[in-house]
Amino acid sequence: MFPTLVWKFQLKPQVRRTMDQAMLRALGELRRERAVLAPHEGWQSERALHEREAFVELATCVHEAALSVLRFLRSGHDTILVTGCWASVLAPGAAHRSHAHPNNYLSGVYYLSTPPGADTINFHDPRVQTAVIRPPVTALSAENTDQVVLRVERGTLLLFPAWLQHSVDANASEEERVSISFNLMFPDFATALSKPLW
Repeated sequence: MFPTLVWKFQLKPQVRRTMDQAMLRALGELRRERAVLAPHEGWQSERALHEREAFVELATCVHEAALSVLRFLRSGHDTILVTGCWASVLAPGAAHRSHAHPNNYLSGVYYLSTPPGADTINFHDPRVQTAVIRPPVTALSAENTDQVVLRVERGTLLLFPAWLQHSVDANASEEERVSISFNLMFPDFATALSKPLW
């Protein structure tokens, strides 16, 4: 009942090889002044990477994936735009607290570097009422957990509802974890979709 969906795509090596190299070079340029992060430290880029040439190919992949999600959901709208796109780099020991992405329909993330120990994302139960009474359980299952841990790898592209709370555990590897996040929204929201439904 009332499923919460996360869509997982795996880009083929021939699709992502040159694309990933171009994005990593561009991020290196953006990080010139902070090329080395201290342990437990994170870095985020500007929020308009999708407008930079090195990220256009990823933005196209994201857009195509988002359109497939709209078709799957039988949405009455067949256009959606990337409204923000940024890189996140987590040094060893760094984490990202639970959060959501308001004022968007879909959010997602693409993984450029996921060393062992830095290759998961957590999705949290959006039903706040389930925390009212939480008796102990004898074993965790899909039916009683309040968090789903999803394993990712280099080239994984995830899409999920922008309201879905998610977090990243502390990077337990000795390398940086590098990902590109993005938000998507209907371009005609103010003129068409936000009208009353009655």
